[in-house]
Amino acid sequence: MPSLTGADIAKHNSKESCWVIVHGKAYDVTEFLPEHPGGPKIILKYAGKDATEEFEPIHPPDTLDKYLDQSKHLGPVDMGTVQQDEKAEDPAEIERQDRIARMPILEQCYNLMDFEAVARNVMKKTAWAYYSSGADDEITMRENHSAFHKIWFRPKILVDVEKVDFSTTMLGTKVDLPMYVTATALGKLGHHEGEVLLTRAAKKHNVVQMIPTLASCSFDEIMDAAEGDQVQWMQLYVNKDRSITKKIVEHAEKRGCKGLFITVDAPQLGRREKDMRVKFDDVGSNVQSSSGEATDKSQGAARAISSFIDPSLSWKDIPWFQSITKMPIILKGVQRVEDVIRAVECGVQGVVLSNHGGRQLDFARSGIEVLAEVMPVLRERGWENRIEIYIDGGVRRATDIIKALCLGAKGVGIGRPFLYAMSAYGLPGVDRAIQLLKDEMEMNMRLIGCTSVDQLNPTLIDTRGLSMHTTTVPSDTLGIAIYDPLVNPGLKEKPKL
Repeated sequence: MPSLTGADIAKHNSKESCWVIVHGKAYDVTEFLPEHPGGPKIILKYAGKDATEEFEPIHPPDTLDKYLDQSKHLGPVDMGTVQQDEKAEDPAEIERQDRIARMPILEQCYNLMDFEAVARNVMKKTAWAYYSSGADDEITMRENHSAFHKIWFRPKILVDVEKVDFSTTMLGTKVDLPMYVTATALGKLGHHEGEVLLTRAAKKHNVVQMIPTLASCSFDEIMDAAEGDQVQWMQLYVNKDRSITKKIVEHAEKRGCKGLFITVDAPQLGRREKDMRVKFDDVGSNVQSSSGEATDKSQGAARAISSFIDPSLSWKDIPWFQSITKMPIILKGVQRVEDVIRAVECGVQGVVLSNHGGRQLDFARSGIEVLAEVMPVLRERGWENRIEIYIDGGVRRATDIIKALCLGAKGVGIGRPFLYAMSAYGLPGVDRAIQLLKDEMEMNMRLIGCTSVDQLNPTLIDTRGLSMHTTTVPSDTLGIAIYDPLVNPGLKEKPKL
């Protein structure tokens, strides 16, 4: 087939006939415009042009193959004939590149919050806004972290702690640290390799990676990046079209995923004002398809990539999931005791006590606080071994992990810190972040007087501070320093003379 030219593509630059170039190939996306989850405007911006640069960070590379009919695949383009738009020099980008050149060396990062501080300075504004934003006033996002500060230790002394082993099992998988890399969307916003980079770091440290539905890399790319017997779980946003959901779940099981984490706290995605305020221009598709209405891009990246999510998902769907997969089923986003009890009664294998990193319902309680309420009830019923309990949200230190395990969690999920480490330093950053947690874990296990995870129990902590939301906690200078405050609308820029 002879190559198309840039002139051939440029003729199709309207709503009536819209062609775009992605990775050197032309596609007719005219009929797809009304279905695009990010709305038609962002596609029309690149009608008749090369859209690769905008497509790459948001969409898995197999998106067009999966969701655009083959008849709309127009073939290769002679890229030498494609006119490239001249981009005006962006002063903000020049300043960002200068900050990148002056980044601290990796060895100066001593804790997970250090990576966030560096990332805040070097990430693109839109990417930072997407990763760092929380719902509404971001009270829950900040409380997720500070809630751990309401729990104090009651360490044992004169215990032989020369040899410490903090390995454990989660859903039957032996791991070297009671932590997993939880699902976070759009990894390529922070680093061009995206989620596969997290896969490699998880392998090195023998921890589990949860693959996100809204990854920048394709599901198969992430699975293919795993080595040997490396274990991965899958996070699922449930599609309105259950046939799509079934296909995704069956494919995940066939590829060897060892756990299905169904997100249950997102009938729609929350209102994240930092993300909205930057008027995210790169909004795009997702690994699922959607026949829903186009989304207003002024609502930010989160809304634009999530229009396929089914708000009708309910308890009545759980038996259907159990009928289509043998993978352990875990409900991700449980926030009250009553729902944990119902999950046990439904026969699912686990729950994640989570408020979605403070990105959904503001003033939802932190996972650690819900955990402190849940476990005594399960123990009273003798159900503590009938289900595995995980938490996520706000975990930044090994002491946070230890507190969760003392309360009865099997493990914790960590998300944003690894995105920040990846965005700032790539794979070496994520490697160092996990190693820092391991080093902290060894030290703090010794200091609390325990040599293995099974020795961690409620007698080692004082949780009285969790009972009142008004409890004063010690000022966290690191947390305050890296928090990016919400802002009010600013004045328009002065017109250039």
